[in-house]
Amino acid sequence: MNLITKQYLKERFQNYYKNNSVNPPVDYPSREWGFILFDEMPQIVMRRHKSFGSAGEVNEYLEGMVPSHCYYSVAYYRYPAASTMKEKDWLGADLIFDLDADHLPGAPTSYSEMLEHVKTETFKLYDFLEDDFGFSEDDIQIVFSGGRGYHLHINDPCVHDLDSSQRREIVDYISSTGLSIDSMFSKKQVSGDAGQENAKISSFPGENSGGWEKRINNFIISYLQRIIKKDNAVDLLSSYNGIGKKRAKTLIDIINNEDEIDLLRNGKIGNLSKMPVGFIKQIAYAGINEMIANVDEPVTSDIKRLIRLPGSLHGGSGMKVTVLSSSELDTFDPLTDAVVFGNESVEINVKRPYSLNMKGKEFCVEEGIYNLPEYAAIHLICRGVAEYGS
Repeated sequence: MNLITKQYLKERFQNYYKNNSVNPPVDYPSREWGFILFDEMPQIVMRRHKSFGSAGEVNEYLEGMVPSHCYYSVAYYRYPAASTMKEKDWLGADLIFDLDADHLPGAPTSYSEMLEHVKTETFKLYDFLEDDFGFSEDDIQIVFSGGRGYHLHINDPCVHDLDSSQRREIVDYISSTGLSIDSMFSKKQVSGDAGQENAKISSFPGENSGGWEKRINNFIISYLQRIIKKDNAVDLLSSYNGIGKKRAKTLIDIINNEDEIDLLRNGKIGNLSKMPVGFIKQIAYAGINEMIANVDEPVTSDIKRLIRLPGSLHGGSGMKVTVLSSSELDTFDPLTDAVVFGNESVEINVKRPYSLNMKGKEFCVEEGIYNLPEYAAIHLICRGVAEYGS
């Protein structure tokens, strides 16, 4: 990034901070703050060990210093401005989850599809926090990171004293690490040499058990109910190991019987005992893979982590770090709703090919000079694709 480009970005970011006050987080005087400034780029220098006594001080700093990236600590300290972690005197920390498209298996390559993919993971994580851990909507803050994902913040005092290993256990639970389903599905062998594939199921997890047992109960029942409604249900079911056409027809009769479904919901096996345990486990494992949320474990377990400041601008995209309610997440489109710059035409010099869909418009550029709307030009500059001017 050349000097003229840095000056342009700094002026546009400064104009944003001049006209938009940023609300600091809960208990901000007890938090450490960190910033990366335009003036020091292309070097990435984190200015840490800062603290602020008022919201006015925070906003004065943002407008005056114009950082490209703004962070605050998930931790609370007695002396947040102290120059060493020991001197800061750690008092506790929020519980933070980071969902980043870069860390998701099978993530699409296009930016817009990537953002939609990571939103799905965010919904799954939210369900875990609400249904399995009992946090309410008021306890969970959803934040679009301004880049490639979402952060979920929990600042309920009940989580403040959790150490790194305890936070890691939460991630393990959400990702099903260490989960064993053998105890959920007991089996009894049939006579002869049938072996494991024909071992009959003798127990079933009930939804009243809560946790993963409830999740697996609900998934298996809903999955089978969906399958039996299909015209080729017998063929689909008999494609599983240990399920021929005769067993497939028996299974359809079982799942069509509401009394049998009530038994299963209550953790009673009923006539599903006629099915091999291997078949049920196949469905259970598919459900686990579908339900897990892929979160960045090092972020959650780090009790002194710096996290992006909601309301600030992301220097790698030019978009706003945006707070959302759970009801807003479904319709939230980062490439429209987190875009803060205008439509004025800006001349840029593109250094490499790039494609972008922003505010409902498709931009495909090659090397050369372009005049683009300000919001698209700033995004390309922040991404390192272009320089300001010709």
